[in-house]
Amino acid sequence: MNFPERLAGASLTSLGEQAVVTPHLLASRAATLILDAGGNAVDAAITANAVLGVVAPETCGVGGDLFALVHVRGHASPAALNSSGHAGEGARSTTIRANGFRDIPIDSPYAVTVPGCVDGWIALSERFGTRALADLLAPAIDHAGAGFPASPELASALSRWSDRLQPQPAAEGLYPGGSAPDAGDTVGRPALATVLTAIGARGRDGFYGGTVADAIVLATDETVTYNDLDRQQAEWVEPISLDTLGWTGWTIPPNSQGYLTIAASWLFEHLGPSADPGDPDFIHATIEAYRAVAWERDNLVADARYAPLAGVELLNPERLAERLQSIGLKSRARWPAPSPAPGGTAYLCVRDRRGMGVSLIQSNYHGIGSRIGAGNTGFFLHDRGSGFNLTPGHPNEIGPGKRPLHTLSPTLWTEDGELRMILGTRGGDFQPQTLLQVLTYLRRAGMDPASAQRQPRWATREWRAEDATVVVEPGFDSGTITELERRGHRIDVATGPMAGWGPVSVIVDDGKAATGAADPRVATTAAL
Repeated sequence: MNFPERLAGASLTSLGEQAVVTPHLLASRAATLILDAGGNAVDAAITANAVLGVVAPETCGVGGDLFALVHVRGHASPAALNSSGHAGEGARSTTIRANGFRDIPIDSPYAVTVPGCVDGWIALSERFGTRALADLLAPAIDHAGAGFPASPELASALSRWSDRLQPQPAAEGLYPGGSAPDAGDTVGRPALATVLTAIGARGRDGFYGGTVADAIVLATDETVTYNDLDRQQAEWVEPISLDTLGWTGWTIPPNSQGYLTIAASWLFEHLGPSADPGDPDFIHATIEAYRAVAWERDNLVADARYAPLAGVELLNPERLAERLQSIGLKSRARWPAPSPAPGGTAYLCVRDRRGMGVSLIQSNYHGIGSRIGAGNTGFFLHDRGSGFNLTPGHPNEIGPGKRPLHTLSPTLWTEDGELRMILGTRGGDFQPQTLLQVLTYLRRAGMDPASAQRQPRWATREWRAEDATVVVEPGFDSGTITELERRGHRIDVATGPMAGWGPVSVIVDDGKAATGAADPRVATTAAL
């Protein structure tokens, strides 16, 4: 099915007592089977994530990090899990600068922080799960061992990075016949199946100890040490929230950039644009609301122990009201420009029959991450450490035991304590601005999830007055583009739909049934 057919709305929604939306059909199916067998939303989310890490290593895997929000019916606020890894004992800015680097190379051991994914699975399972971890990982183990069809996205990534990946033992099974697969070709990951089996049998020791630990320490040239791997990466934290667009939006506090989505939605609401998404005011308001907070991110988002502002202060309405004074519906404001930070991520959401909801995001960061394989374990290590900087004294300066600025931005929405929506996406810097657009289509324009997913999107990485470019997908009205340009926006029209601006996964919950919608921009997405 090509993109125009998917954009028209073919098989993109689910409706019922339970719903699963993930970036890959195999993950959605596996999670649905867990729910059908009596497992809860957390059980299903772990299963889906494990399958995604097998079949979509261009986005996520056990070598990366994890964040999650879990809403339990009857609880006033969701539980928030930060399972992003800390920098290793060998991660020192003075050493990196002495080696001639001005930035942290994404394909170097310096960019590898301790992977937090497995600690995240264990923390979620121990607190909320109802099934043995070995049972939850079984579908992923089956796919890794028996093989699975390569998606167009995976085939493209393996071809693009074949010179770097194929010679490494971690790539066993991904290059059948010695060359990159075509979409639909069967690939396998037998060594990863062995690692997942060890995790299911031995828990944390199956990943952070033994031969896997040896492989990680060796692959990172001891930037990550055994002491680092002994340290628990998962941490239950207090979520941050703000009332906006009629609901309460919840997200993970820094080191996550998640506050940007919720802060921007508050600014959008208070700008008071028309509810008609075809009105240039509507699009202008989303762009300006996002830009009004996005420019500050790199100065404010860091490990919570070092961040200049507490997470709750980032969503303080008084602070946001000051920004509101600098933006309006008739012209573009001027803000300083941050640095870009692209990403590769998988976001999924699950709602079960009991009303439990899970918003989970997991990532290798730059696609396959650092592209450094952990020996012959069958997985590659992420490069989330490149989210640090080398500026002496900066809150986000790299250093042992610190967490980097994280682009992962899951959200969960409630009304009077009741679950109403689970929303997230992949996309690095693009995550908050993409989520803001879908959110405003749902809450301001009153669209259903599938219609909101089909709307053309915009994206921007530039904030300077002289070159603030907004790239839009085909489908934007020419009159809207002309009016946006009149208000000071420089507009470029993309040649086609932008898969990197998603896939968004969303479930809307009315308390009785859930409606889920997958994003048509990525071929493998599925809502079941």
